[in-house]
Amino acid sequence: MRQSLVAYLLLQRAGTRRRRKRQRGAALLEYAFVVVVFLTLIFGIGGFGHALYAYHFVSNAAREGSRWAAVRGNTCTNDGTCAAPATTADIQNYVKTIIPQGIDSTKVTITPSWPAQADSPQICSAAVGGLGPFNNYPGCTVEVKVQYTFNMIFPLVSSGPLTFTSASDVIIVH
Repeated sequence: MRQSLVAYLLLQRAGTRRRRKRQRGAALLEYAFVVVVFLTLIFGIGGFGHALYAYHFVSNAAREGSRWAAVRGNTCTNDGTCAAPATTADIQNYVKTIIPQGIDSTKVTITPSWPAQADSPQICSAAVGGLGPFNNYPGCTVEVKVQYTFNMIFPLVSSGPLTFTSASDVIIVH
């Protein structure tokens, strides 16, 4: 009885060793699949985080540019709050100064405009009393449109560049 128990345990131990050797290959294959999925997830989170960063930049740049232009209207020199009214080039230069790291400034397009609204003062679109029209007069509207072409660093799905666009319009106060 004792000899058969020892023989049985030795045979069982040898079978366990053979199973472990076969399972080593399976564990390596499972590990490879899990690592690929995990790294794709990590790089995907980083890539979409960078895209979200670029999207927020575009939105914020349009708002900041229109706010900056709104306080630099045609009459701001009367009270000394600015040296000169904001021009298209001034607004573009201002927005370029607030471009953060991580954004390619060569792919940013800034387009300021002064659209005449239905409720804007007449001086925004026509001469009044021999003066004007002044598109940047208090009560008129300034609109700043910012566009950015974004390329994914680690493309999970092969696609072309993403174009983020945001526009902000504000009534000029000065």
